[in-house]
Amino acid sequence: MSVPQILLATGNADKQRMLAWLLEGTSLRALSPAELGVSAGPDESGDTHEAIARAKAEEWSRVAGMPAIASDGGLVVPVLGANWESRHTHRFAGPAADDAERQRRLLRLMEPYSGDRRSAAFVEALAIADAGRTVASWEVSGATGLIVDSMAQRGNDTGGDGFWVFPLWHFPQYGRTYDRLTQSERAALGDHWQILRDRVREFIPRWTARLSAPPNGLQ
Repeated sequence: MSVPQILLATGNADKQRMLAWLLEGTSLRALSPAELGVSAGPDESGDTHEAIARAKAEEWSRVAGMPAIASDGGLVVPVLGANWESRHTHRFAGPAADDAERQRRLLRLMEPYSGDRRSAAFVEALAIADAGRTVASWEVSGATGLIVDSMAQRGNDTGGDGFWVFPLWHFPQYGRTYDRLTQSERAALGDHWQILRDRVREFIPRWTARLSAPPNGLQ
């Protein structure tokens, strides 16, 4: 019996690693777009992270002709109100900005605020689609940390997990930014990825069992 496969629906290598981590321990074999020689440009104009994740998974599953798993996430910064939209976290500084410029711009926005007013949380959505249709999706909020006060206090210059906000997202209880936390520390905080991993591990066995069941109950 062949191992069921699923596409990691992103061209971002860091995101591919996280999606593959979500699937560890399941019966699915994860494949990257490069392995299949496919690409896609899904619509990302949805009004929630979950809607965007669903659109990504559906488009990639249509293009690849197989199940696909996709995610979409962003930083929630309550104090900024209408001046910040988590769905635009990656591109809020404009399409030409690099990670360092995005970091500088966010810190400038946060200059008037101190202490707990610098709190920020991360929201992440995940979707699994097959034949262009979503079969499961979730949107979760994870741990709450604080935005660092300056560029000098940031973590890894590279962005850690491949996302520019993580070196700015500090957790006082560990004295480190998110990109420098261990996996066990993240899990203890109620990390968004850990929550989604638990959801995936609960869903996949039920879903694959339905896929392999004989039609109409026939044996």
